[in-house]
Amino acid sequence: MTATAQKLSHASLQQAAHWYVQLQDEHAGPQLQQQWQAWFEQHHDHQAAWQYVQRVGQRFAPLQHEGSGAGRVLREHDARRFSRRSGLKSLLVLGAGSLLGWSAWRGAPLQGWTADLATGIGETRETRLADGSQLWLGAQSAVDLDFSRLARVLRLRFGEILVETAHDGRRPFFVDTAQGRMQALGTRFAVCQQGERTRLDVYAGAVEVSTALSGERCIVQAGQQVDFTTQGIGPARPAQSAGESWVHKRLNAEDMPLAHLLQTLGRYRHGHLGWHPAVAQLSVMGAFPLDDTDRALALLQAALPVRVQRLTLWWVTVEPA
Repeated sequence: MTATAQKLSHASLQQAAHWYVQLQDEHAGPQLQQQWQAWFEQHHDHQAAWQYVQRVGQRFAPLQHEGSGAGRVLREHDARRFSRRSGLKSLLVLGAGSLLGWSAWRGAPLQGWTADLATGIGETRETRLADGSQLWLGAQSAVDLDFSRLARVLRLRFGEILVETAHDGRRPFFVDTAQGRMQALGTRFAVCQQGERTRLDVYAGAVEVSTALSGERCIVQAGQQVDFTTQGIGPARPAQSAGESWVHKRLNAEDMPLAHLLQTLGRYRHGHLGWHPAVAQLSVMGAFPLDDTDRALALLQAALPVRVQRLTLWWVTVEPA
């Protein structure tokens, strides 16, 4: 689930997805259109949820209706100009040459297109940097590199990375996120951007953290994990192997909140993977395959009081059992 979707209510998103599916039906008529428009105009959350569902659905449109070579999708439009008589005229057929082609299907966020290194949905990448350091990018992640004679700097735009630094006594090694700066003190560590906070797991050596606004500092030792925002640093906890297990195509969960696990799984599958707020804090233990997210979801359903609800191929949510 994207940061945009997390700001919307689960109910609004589910309603929007149901409307989207109904309006795709070739038998949808004027009465259904009127009901949809009444819902759409009821609240700005409905409008934002509708726009999100459209964006997700449009990525799948070129691959719908096998054999036809085209997919029917709802056209982006200004709701204030949507007339009741327009009805299904807002549906449009997109050919194979559409802008919603393979690059959109890969799901790379727009802000990652200009990054020095980036990955798409379900894609990981291993890179040896110019100084000999090793860098792994998780799925849907993007970083910029700024190596000079004074310092080595990685800027994590979004997603997660695992870093094993090479020694260079003249140039410190930094990782920057929107929440602050981390300086490696001869180390192996993982950094994950999670909305308005950064999570740091240190596996060897130590890392000094400095927050972006408050300037709070602390040194995180090997075997420790902290979360921090622009304003402060949370208490140290035991480091979790989840921060590096994804390199091996699995996610190790050790008392992990279900919402965190699903957020990670969502970067390894196409479409929307959401969850009901009532299940967000369920504790998860176990190892889950990242190269087979349907199996991972089945394992969750077998182990927890949840059910996996599939509205379409590309809209899946985890609900209370």
